[in-house]
Amino acid sequence: MITLTNVSKRFDDVWAVNNVSLTMQEGNVFGLIGTNGAGKTTLLRMVAGIMKPDGGHVLIDDKPVFDNENAIKDVYFIPDEPFFFRNANGKDMEKYLKTIYEKFDSNAFYEYLEKFSLDKNRKISTFSKGMQKQMAIICGLCANTKYLICDETFDGLDPVMRQGIKAIFANHMEERGLTPIIASHNLRELEDICDTVGLLHKGGVILSKDLLDMKCNIQKIQCVFATEEEENKAMQKLAVLQKEKRGMLCTMTARGSKEEIQTAFTTLDTVFYEVLPLSLEEIFISETEVVGYDIKKLIFS
Repeated sequence: MITLTNVSKRFDDVWAVNNVSLTMQEGNVFGLIGTNGAGKTTLLRMVAGIMKPDGGHVLIDDKPVFDNENAIKDVYFIPDEPFFFRNANGKDMEKYLKTIYEKFDSNAFYEYLEKFSLDKNRKISTFSKGMQKQMAIICGLCANTKYLICDETFDGLDPVMRQGIKAIFANHMEERGLTPIIASHNLRELEDICDTVGLLHKGGVILSKDLLDMKCNIQKIQCVFATEEEENKAMQKLAVLQKEKRGMLCTMTARGSKEEIQTAFTTLDTVFYEVLPLSLEEIFISETEVVGYDIKKLIFS
């Protein structure tokens, strides 16, 4: 388990990360989401032991991570822009990483290179951006660390490759207990892979919740009420987070299970109603509006 307690990091007069506390459970996929400049990369670099926090504590399995070889050996960090040695090819990276990670799987490394059609003898600097991302992911997976920290890992990959990488992550989680931590500004990208999601904004955490719990406890309702009085009754009965009305059609997001919402509507006079699933983006829009953040700055593409 990775635990951050009151972690802060400042660059000159700017707090990149400000008093952040998070828990990342092992065996789950943790998604870190935020706008550009929210502090995601700085936070991940502190988790990976690359950067020392100015305040607070970062622990990996109860061990301080910064300048601690016993903790760092369990972590592999894939940055947004992967680094490879100048003129290095796949064979060079394999030889180097074997000296750093005692569990590095060379056989799996070359098997992945073949499956991904990456020439082990070709200079990595001549690869496309997407191919370099693939190489970085292969290196990270074959290091066989317990935690794999990914900063915008799927950026630059085509849709087919993205799904393939997600499937490989799932296999490693099942077979050896891998715990991926994935940062992205793209909510849709993470929706089908994350167990827990944290939302970072201006260096602070707005939310950190189990994704399934969020989806089960907030609902989208489209309905037409028979009268305005019935609409007012609904607003009293339901824990409404958002409401929008176009003509007679009323669209709401409300806190509660699907069964609770349906039970409430059986007592209301409506022309029709339906309870719909929300996307992760819609959930966060609703949640962040409740805590008073400007939603126009928190819409992710």
